Amino acid sequence: MEFHVHVRRALLLLNFCVWVSTEAIGMTKNDSAPSTPRVVNIGALFTFNSTIGRSAKPALLGAIEYVNSDSTILNGTKINLILQDTDCNGFLGTIEAMQLMGKGVVAAIGPQSSGIAHVISHVVNELQVPLLSFGATDPTLSSLQYPYFLRTTVSDHFQMYAIADLVQHFGWREVVAIFVDDDYGRNGISVLDDALNKNRAKISYKAALPPGASITDIYSVLVEVNLMESRVFVVHVNPDSGLTIFSSAKSLGMMNTGHVWIATDWLPSLLDPLVSTSPNRMDFIQGVIALRRHTPDSDLKTNFTSWWKNLKNKETLNFNSYAQYAYDSVWLLARALDIFFNEGGVVSFSDDPKLQDTNGSSLNLTGLRIFDQGSELLQILTAMDFTGVSGQIKFDTDNNLIHPAFDVINIAGTGLRNLGYWSNYSGFSIDAPEILYTSLPNTSTSNQHLYDVIWPGGTTTKPRGWVFPDNGRPLRIAVPHQVTYPEFVTKDEGPLGAKGYCIDVFEAAIQLLPYPVPHQYILYGDGRRNPSYNSLVEGVAQNKYDAVVGDVTITTNRTRIVDFTQPYMESGLVVVVPVKEIKSSPWAFLKPFSWQMWCLTGLFFLFVGSVVWILEHRTNPEFRGPPRQQLITVFWFSFSTMFFSHKENTISTLGRLVLILWLFVVLIINSSYTASLTSILTVQQLTSRIQGIDSLITSYDPIGIQDGSFAYNYLIDELNIAESRLRILKTQDDYVNALQLGPNRGGVAAIVDELPYIELFLANTKCIFSIVGQEFTKKGWGFAFQQDSPLVIDLSTAILQLSENGELQRIHDKWLTQNECSVQAKQGLWAVQ
Repeated sequence: MEFHVHVRRALLLLNFCVWVSTEAIGMTKNDSAPSTPRVVNIGALFTFNSTIGRSAKPALLGAIEYVNSDSTILNGTKINLILQDTDCNGFLGTIEAMQLMGKGVVAAIGPQSSGIAHVISHVVNELQVPLLSFGATDPTLSSLQYPYFLRTTVSDHFQMYAIADLVQHFGWREVVAIFVDDDYGRNGISVLDDALNKNRAKISYKAALPPGASITDIYSVLVEVNLMESRVFVVHVNPDSGLTIFSSAKSLGMMNTGHVWIATDWLPSLLDPLVSTSPNRMDFIQGVIALRRHTPDSDLKTNFTSWWKNLKNKETLNFNSYAQYAYDSVWLLARALDIFFNEGGVVSFSDDPKLQDTNGSSLNLTGLRIFDQGSELLQILTAMDFTGVSGQIKFDTDNNLIHPAFDVINIAGTGLRNLGYWSNYSGFSIDAPEILYTSLPNTSTSNQHLYDVIWPGGTTTKPRGWVFPDNGRPLRIAVPHQVTYPEFVTKDEGPLGAKGYCIDVFEAAIQLLPYPVPHQYILYGDGRRNPSYNSLVEGVAQNKYDAVVGDVTITTNRTRIVDFTQPYMESGLVVVVPVKEIKSSPWAFLKPFSWQMWCLTGLFFLFVGSVVWILEHRTNPEFRGPPRQQLITVFWFSFSTMFFSHKENTISTLGRLVLILWLFVVLIINSSYTASLTSILTVQQLTSRIQGIDSLITSYDPIGIQDGSFAYNYLIDELNIAESRLRILKTQDDYVNALQLGPNRGGVAAIVDELPYIELFLANTKCIFSIVGQEFTKKGWGFAFQQDSPLVIDLSTAILQLSENGELQRIHDKWLTQNECSVQAKQGLWAVQ
């Protein structure tokens, strides 16, 4: 923390600037006094002349006046409020805080500065003095490190999660954070980064401004920010200098259509106290979304508003939320002291032995004394539960106020529009959070609602949230220099530098985008062999390239480091083997059955004919006659059933039953014979014993793999095939030679490759090879981009449009011609599946 380095100097200066009141109200352990003192001292530490201070000071004084005039509380004990002005200076604020601790206070209210709060929290921990802060919102001010620090406002932890939910609600993936470089700014943005990461978004650039930044500093930072891709800006700065950011952004054209500005609570804190704002000032912030700490409507709030309007000598006509939290801080402390005194508590202080002068030390810190009953008062404070002006005052186990909520507002015209509310209970809603607390929480996406936003430029159309960086550099797109299948992507001497099916698909997709995409293709590979596609994808992840356009397969490992678009080509691994066509012969009609089958079938015909004759000849005249005629009848009847052309009628029941069963058998024999004969006459026969991936795995034959293909690692890692069996093939001629040679002559038994390649290969080789088995992986080709690139979603939508309007098929037909072989191969795969 930047103030910690000043602590040593602060302690040294106490010799000269710390005036310790020896008449502090209270008593030491050795004194005797009434159990309930007439006056108790409490301190207030903040910058009087600041946006927060001008609202907080009247609220504090008014609350003290009401408490002291209320006879029902504190039983006549009065509260003496000691004010200390930190004057917007971290070092002097620390000195003022140390002085305040030396004035016998039983508790302190403030400070508004998170930096001072970090330093003074160490002091109050040692002195056991509760510190109630209505303005220090730094999330790292935790009760674990600073048990005596009690935040009476809503922590920025919740505000940053509200902003992260807002970014997710509108579908943005990246933001630029503009923040003041102190504890308040840095730690708040750190929480925002974590919250965005949980929603799969991120801060793409952090623009830090020094405290008290000049216009020149702000302008320089915004010029650099304007070169970034993201157009969603989150501004987390101090209210007293925040508007300078918007005026500078206006002059740079950063408040026009397409920009998104989200301001934290500092902006409403600045605008709320003003009855009217000058048109010039409002012109700077048109379309800005801001969060305001939510305080529910109530009679107490109405009465507070009326009291403020009638207040004299106030510096602002209206108040901001910090006034309400400051007012409730006084009442919280007063109620706690009332309980403390009613339970018999006394106020006493004792010397801290750690602060006594020893060994000739020149430090004069003996005025800083321990509040003996501080831990008892702290326990009462954290257990309080009442309703104040700002809502319910009750703390959770981390000493945060329960039910943190924010108003989501939109600056439009001359005023503020309420878009809805955010709470950690139910997310975004157009209903006030206190209404939703009565029902079960529902943070589902369908239940998140806000009113329409008027964005910068006066439009109601949601900004895309990003543009191409305004630094003159087009998109760097790596293109694999394909050697094996140049039809997909290869080098071109034309203006694009690359051509092929993949290039045409990408160019057609970006033409459908509602914005231009300046890009250049960068060939990857030497043109003598296929490049390593894994190295190509890693180049995108390492920011060497912005994207890869080509025949890149979407695999699990690759999706871990880059984002892919919707697949534009279905793909999967298949097995290819050699085939030969057997010529038909005059005796081909005998080949469907073996000679044993022919003999067995003939015997069955004669057997069935004989059985029918035995059952029919006694009663059926058609089966009677001379022996020669009956023998002819048996043969004729038997073989005529093959064609269902028998003329003899069967009369007996058993004869009809046998005939029905036999005709069913004949039907099966005929169907099998016809199918086998058709296959013999028309279908090529395999010359390999490989029938698919399973038989390929169990064999020991070499396997061909395309150079650079992911299939190489897949077969080794996933299918446990020995690396020694794999043969790298660089060209289609290598494919043909390896398959024709076969495994016994230095070739391969089969080739494993992706279906789009094999379809083209089969078309080019005129049916001398064939796919066997089924496609054993289901993948696809997509365009690879750096993670969280906003182009991925838009290009995926464009690819779907190309598929629906038929343009994708037209590009396919242009580059990837198919013949009967490739069509039959694909149909065969569908039949197997």
